[in-house]
Amino acid sequence: MHQLYQQYHQQIEFLVIYIREAHPIDGWDVNSPNRITDPKTTEERCRVAAECQQAMQYGIRTYVDEIHDSVMKAYAAWPERFYLIDLKGEVVYASGLGPWGFKPEELQQAIDGLLTRSTLVTGNHDQLSVGQNSIS
Repeated sequence: MHQLYQQYHQQIEFLVIYIREAHPIDGWDVNSPNRITDPKTTEERCRVAAECQQAMQYGIRTYVDEIHDSVMKAYAAWPERFYLIDLKGEVVYASGLGPWGFKPEELQQAIDGLLTRSTLVTGNHDQLSVGQNSIS
């Protein structure tokens, strides 16, 4: 994903929506060195998302799904998924569930196709229904 961001960030807007933790120590714990308790409030989730953003050093604006998981459910995004959305708000590409369903070459082809059609994806993230939980 980092390579795609580096290649396309001046042509399309990238953003991350942090959803329910995939491997919390009080849930499906995979003995990761990053020991995270599943947040119980939106504020706790915002804190965990900020820590994740800092650790990953994406440089991509991050929003946080509220604790009742409306974005995660609407986009069937757990544990993680990539979407490409055009200016009309239509899903142009949806990856398989990550990490095994990620096919960066498919996403790159979809981005190239979208750019070729000149329906550039920029600046419309304000219409997302993720509340006011930005940690950019």
